Amino acid sequence: MSEIKSVVFDVGWVLVHLDYNPLLNYLAASGQRYDIKEVIAAIDLEAHERGEFAGDQLLDNMARLVPNLDRTLLKQHWIGMFTPVESMFALARELSSTHRVHLLSNAGDLHWTQLNQQYQLLSLAHSALPSFEARAMKPSRDIYKLAEHRFDLEPPHTVFIDDLLPNVEAARACGWQAIQHVTPEETMKVLKQMGVI
Repeated sequence: MSEIKSVVFDVGWVLVHLDYNPLLNYLAASGQRYDIKEVIAAIDLEAHERGEFAGDQLLDNMARLVPNLDRTLLKQHWIGMFTPVESMFALARELSSTHRVHLLSNAGDLHWTQLNQQYQLLSLAHSALPSFEARAMKPSRDIYKLAEHRFDLEPPHTVFIDDLLPNVEAARACGWQAIQHVTPEETMKVLKQMGVI
């Protein structure tokens, strides 16, 4: 196995967990019950995360789900859904002293700004590429090729950590090594086997 020089982390469900319930409960209290898949489809989240429209338009889309929503509360529920996974934050910080550490995330501008302000996400990495800036989302090959250029990656010497198998498989198809993240303990075990930690 090639020596790993760069470690690329996904963000959602790897470095942070997401809790949609406060948002869904707010929508329900305002008169309409949705599950998160319905909300994601109705607000066209994927287009937002590809950078096709900004956060204000996303909130407009969400406000149309239920009449007379308080826009300030709506935004607070949307950006306040994150909880950091402290062991993974610590891992990223540790690896940044021995490897090049990068972030590659499917994220829109509202979430990305909040993550950086609240958790200093960018302090964990040497560089980062959110999908709204890339104008492409994982598992599209385009975002991996852009990351290679932006991060100056050598694919055989790069390991990517993501919770979703299609994203992991797409990285492998580009010649990267990759780990499907399930728990911090399992990811660290694989990284140890690879000689990264």
